[in-house]
Amino acid sequence: MANGNDDPRIYQALALPEQALENGGLEILRLGIIDDELYVSTLPAFKTPAQWGEVLAEVANRLGAIYAAQTPGLSKKDATVQIVEAFAAEMGARPVKTAKAAKTSTKKTAKKSIKKKLARKKR
Repeated sequence: MANGNDDPRIYQALALPEQALENGGLEILRLGIIDDELYVSTLPAFKTPAQWGEVLAEVANRLGAIYAAQTPGLSKKDATVQIVEAFAAEMGARPVKTAKAAKTSTKKTAKKSIKKKLARKKR
């Protein structure tokens, strides 16, 4: 285990941030893994569920920064994109074409369009 304790009955909670100890605050989300299952505790901290989207986006950005700081050669942007893509896939989104693939596709479509116009002119 991370702290050297091999007793599986010990729940290893994270330490509170120094700012919380100094200034107080409100914990709005707690996640834990117990027997390979994710557990979530939360407070209804916002008026609308959509506001959680803003929180999750901020969490993704901060996690990207953490992974980038701990992984040589990994940028914050790349780490964050990996997180966002995995999130979108878990939510059922279809993969989005990359910019390079989109440009190639657009070029192919443009070439086909030009060929069709030229063929019409020849008729």
